[in-house]
Amino acid sequence: MNIVHVIGTGTIGEPLIGLLADFRRELGIDEVTFSKRTPLMTDRTKVWDLLKRDAKLCVEKKKWRDFQELEMEPTYEYEEGIQRASVVIDCTPSGTGLDNKKRFYEKIEGPRGFIAQGSEFGFGAIYAYGINDNVLSEPQRYVQIASCNTHNIAAIVKTLAFEGGMPRLKEGRFVCMRRASDLSEEGGFTASPKVDSHNYGRFGTHHARDAHALFQTIGCELDIFSSSIKVPTQYMHSIWFSLELYGAITLEEALARIKANRLVATTYKDQTALAFSFGRDHGHYGRILNQTIFVLPTICVRNPGEILGFTFTSQDGNSLLSSAAATERLLYPEDWREKMKCLDPFLFKEI
Repeated sequence: MNIVHVIGTGTIGEPLIGLLADFRRELGIDEVTFSKRTPLMTDRTKVWDLLKRDAKLCVEKKKWRDFQELEMEPTYEYEEGIQRASVVIDCTPSGTGLDNKKRFYEKIEGPRGFIAQGSEFGFGAIYAYGINDNVLSEPQRYVQIASCNTHNIAAIVKTLAFEGGMPRLKEGRFVCMRRASDLSEEGGFTASPKVDSHNYGRFGTHHARDAHALFQTIGCELDIFSSSIKVPTQYMHSIWFSLELYGAITLEEALARIKANRLVATTYKDQTALAFSFGRDHGHYGRILNQTIFVLPTICVRNPGEILGFTFTSQDGNSLLSSAAATERLLYPEDWREKMKCLDPFLFKEI
C-alpha cells in the first residue's frame, strides 16, 4: 500500500492533509494518515473535517482516551502511523523536523522517504517543484521543501534570468515583506514593521541562502542577496526584486517569459488582500498553488539589463505543490508528472 503520513495540523499540515486526501485516487495514494500531539477542543472541528475526507488520525497511546473524550477518534498510534507509512511529511514548527530526524526517523526502516517543510536547512536535499526537479532523479530518503518565500525568489530568477536552461543573472536583490502571522495563528502578530538582521553573510537572510542552495543543485552559482521585514498583516507575503542580467532584455521579453511559465501567475491587483481573497474563493483550502504571482503593473526594465518589480507569495501554496511533487517522486518515479496533472486546476494563469 502507498500510505502518506503528515505530522502536524498547522498552517501547512492541515491544507496538505486535505489536498492529499481529496486527490488520493488521482495521486495513487491508498491511505492518508496524520499525527496530532495535543487534544484541543478548539481544534476538533478541523480534525472532524479531515476525518470526513477519510484521513486517519494517529495519536500517542497515552493520549488516546483524551482525544476520544473530545470526540476525535484515532485509528493508529503515533509511532505506528509513521512506521507503516510509505512517505512521511513533517509539518511541525521550525527546527522540530531536524530534531525528529536525529531522534526518530533515522532509526525507522519502513518509509521510503521523509519530507520536511520550510526552514529545516540540512534536513536533506532542498527542493522546489519546477526549479530543481533533477535533484530527486536519484532516490532521496530525506528532502527539505523550500520555504514559500524561497520558492518565490527561485521562481523570479528561473523565469526572468534563465535562458535555454542557463543563468544570465549578474546579481539579484530581494526584499521579502513577510506577513506577521497566518490567519489561523493566535500569536506572533507584530504591531509595527519589524526588520530582520542579515545573519547569513553574503546572502543576507535565509531566503537567498536557501535559493542559492536550490540553484547549486543544478550547477549554478548565483549572486543573490535578500533582506526581510515583517509587516502587520495576515494576508500574504510580497517581494520586491531587482535582477541585473548579462545582456539586454526588453519589457516585452520579460512579460512574455512570465506569461509562458505555467507555474507562475500574474495579477493586475495591487493589494495582497485582493489576491488573498481570490485564493480564498477559488483555491484549494484557500491556497493558490503557483510558485509566485507577478504584479504586472510593477514590472519594469530600468536599463537594458535590469528588471524590477513586485510579486506576491502564494500563502504556502507553492510549498504544498512541491510537497505533493516530492511525494509523487517517491511513490511513482516513472510517471509522477502525469500524476501531478490533477492539481493543474489550482495553477492559475491570472489572479
